[in-house]
Amino acid sequence: MQLGKHTVLEHTLSCFSGFSGLSEIIVSTSDPFKEQTEEILQRLFPGYVTRVVQGGAERQDSIFNALETVGEEIDLVAVHDAVRPFVSKSAVNNCLDAAFKTGGAILGVPVKDTIKKVGSKNQVLGTPDRSELWQAQTPQIFRRHILLKAYKNARHTGAIGTDDASLVEMAGGEIQVVEASRDNFKLTYPLDFKIAKLLIEEKTQSA
Repeated sequence: MQLGKHTVLEHTLSCFSGFSGLSEIIVSTSDPFKEQTEEILQRLFPGYVTRVVQGGAERQDSIFNALETVGEEIDLVAVHDAVRPFVSKSAVNNCLDAAFKTGGAILGVPVKDTIKKVGSKNQVLGTPDRSELWQAQTPQIFRRHILLKAYKNARHTGAIGTDDASLVEMAGGEIQVVEASRDNFKLTYPLDFKIAKLLIEEKTQSA
């Protein structure tokens, strides 16, 4: 989908240009978009190792397909949702620093709403302490061997996680949360795209 003059993917990938130490950029996608994705990668990251790999049935399958192609010399792997085009370079740097120290870190923000645990009949089962709840974002950054171990463990046990951190948790890994911005939201619903278009227009006007 387009956001202004560029695709969502172009906006998102541009957030990761210019980082020292950046070595490989890998995108998982489906067959109809492979050629377009290859063109985008080559245009945005000339001189870098870029790859387009086959996506899977689930998010986790797509990431595993990409992870298997990461070079063995790579230390830190950052997994990012293609539909989060507003992550800041400072947030990514902070997450990288934390992951380098602890082995794994994710971006997130404290939840601002009261959260209810709800049963199968929509009955309220409880109210978790909001002060302990954070909304996970991406990138989620881990040392390559930690992330690969977690994904192989999930394949072996049949575990399904909604993000990379949940799989690392299942494998016993330590993860630090780095506070980010609420601008780093995921484009999921029509309202998200309306907000994204306004942000892009605002950036264009101030450039």
